[in-house]
Amino acid sequence: MIKGIGVDLVEIERIEQSLNSNQRFLQRILTEKEQQLLKNITAPKRQAEFVAGRFAAKEAFAKAMGTGIGKEYAFLDIAVLRTDKGAPMIEVKNFPYSIWLSIAHSQSHAIAQVVIEE
Repeated sequence: MIKGIGVDLVEIERIEQSLNSNQRFLQRILTEKEQQLLKNITAPKRQAEFVAGRFAAKEAFAKAMGTGIGKEYAFLDIAVLRTDKGAPMIEVKNFPYSIWLSIAHSQSHAIAQVVIEE
């Protein structure tokens, strides 16, 4: 049974600007595990894509929950990692439901869709 569906669209340029102007932006948005994955990416444009995709995924998760970021879960409560096959996945401590995630990028935007299933 589907418990919630969420989608979010983010402008990559907006994330790029935040990365360049705010030193603490990454620490507020990405978990330690996500920051470790980011360190493996050297191209600045690809780094912004990576962060934008995770930002969109976390927002989409919060929308699927029906709460938005901050009500029940903050950015650091939600980790967007990879399965063994490389697919994106969401990890939330003590979350009782299955979470399905898809992330896509264009030159200018990142989009994520989340489905929460019982």
